[in-house]
Amino acid sequence: MAYSAIKVIKEALTGHRGWKPLWRRPEPKSEYDIIVIGGGGHGLATAYYLASEYKNKKIAVLEKGWLGGGNIGRNTTIFRSNYLLHENEMFYEMSLKLWEQFEQDLNYNAMISQRGVINLFHSDAQRDAYVRRGNSMLINGADAILLNEAKLREKCPFLNYDNARFPIQGGLWQPRGGTIRHDAVAWGYARAADRLGVDIIENCEVTGFDIQNAKCNAVRTSRGTIKAKKFGVAVAGSSSAVMENAGLRLPIESHVLQAFVSEGLKPIIPGVITFGAGHFYISQSDKGGLVFGGDIDGYNSYAQRGNMAVVEDVCEGGMALMPMIGKARLLRMWGGVMDMSMDGSPIIDRTPIKGIYFNGGWCYGGFKATPASGKCFAHLLATDEHHPNASAYLLNRFEKGYMIDEKGMGAQPNLH
Repeated sequence: MAYSAIKVIKEALTGHRGWKPLWRRPEPKSEYDIIVIGGGGHGLATAYYLASEYKNKKIAVLEKGWLGGGNIGRNTTIFRSNYLLHENEMFYEMSLKLWEQFEQDLNYNAMISQRGVINLFHSDAQRDAYVRRGNSMLINGADAILLNEAKLREKCPFLNYDNARFPIQGGLWQPRGGTIRHDAVAWGYARAADRLGVDIIENCEVTGFDIQNAKCNAVRTSRGTIKAKKFGVAVAGSSSAVMENAGLRLPIESHVLQAFVSEGLKPIIPGVITFGAGHFYISQSDKGGLVFGGDIDGYNSYAQRGNMAVVEDVCEGGMALMPMIGKARLLRMWGGVMDMSMDGSPIIDRTPIKGIYFNGGWCYGGFKATPASGKCFAHLLATDEHHPNASAYLLNRFEKGYMIDEKGMGAQPNLH
């Protein structure tokens, strides 16, 4: 079923009786060529690119819950490619370009809105650091514009420029950044993968691996044992728990990251804004709600909820940046489980067990990386070679000291 304006009009005139489910509900087969464990954005994107670009036929995605129940539906919907280090910048710029074609490629409305992302700076030293980052972005083919205070006041007159503890001096602006409906990303990839023959199996939790002579032959699940030639694990905050079933210990910690939405307001914020003197970022949804977040909770957890200390810290950052939001009422809040790597950058690599491949360690950057992550992981699973844009995301870099330390801090709570 292809979507079009004519189809929407027809269904509106006929009582919407012609819509079909976006994907099938198949029973798991006994054997596949490739099994992707994890039905979030990264897992679904991987399956889609395996089927669309590498023409793999027998693919299954195993999801322990329902599609959209994990981090793909628990983020603040932001995408951008404003990174400093070459290894990250070229990867996230690839992802941004894929986002720009997402709706056309998948024939699915994901409400993409390239309203821009502005990182504020509050000192001369921070301005110089952003100039360096902007130059790195331009070298890698991204867009970056340095805004002085006067230009920033024109775009964002509502910020607290004059009476703040950390006066705003300007910002680094990436016009092509923006937001995209997070649930629609999961649904769009699921629909597209299903149309190419991928079996998406929900309520199918992986409970173990059948490994003989350092080679994985099957996975044990809540719906039986399923064989395959290759297994790609993309389960975000559950990475350590799932890989422990294969006897592997990862350089990853799981932390809660909270997000918040206010009541609906008239249009205020033109794009995404990040506070340079604290960890706070905010945008406004199409429904008018202010969507914002901040730092991770300072403890390890697999729970999709956080504590009040971080709520207070996030609200303090918002009030310091724009005191006007103090009158807005909080509508809802939630938590996602972040798989925090030790250098703040991801892992897309083989594991010591033949047949098991791993995709994780995305920290804060998981949602914006979704299309590039899926494409690079699919490349690895299909060809057994690393994609050029993900060739640095190796598991053994921690052993060899080749860190990709984007922000100078790892996953330890005391460093956040």
